Amino acid sequence: MFILRLTYVKPLSEIDRLIPPHREYLAKYYASGNFLFSGRQEPRTGGVIIARAGSRAEVEALIKEDPFLIEGVAEYEIVEFVPAMTAPDLDGYKEM
Repeated sequence: MFILRLTYVKPLSEIDRLIPPHREYLAKYYASGNFLFSGRQEPRTGGVIIARAGSRAEVEALIKEDPFLIEGVAEYEIVEFVPAMTAPDLDGYKEM
């Protein structure tokens, strides 16, 4: 499992113009099952995506398609983790 932390490096006006293609990108990977949760940070300095993939290399390939990264308006930090405990409703995500 991966936490993908986006940090905006350009003004929000540049971020805002890329929201529609960024949401299309997110929808593609929600449909494939790679993305589980996403949303913006508060204050609005970036965003967070919780993703699952077979490897870090796979995640790196996925994020290369994000219009935010392609256009250079955001940078990604990738944190890999193994979910050992979950709320009962999320037991299917444990990777012990």
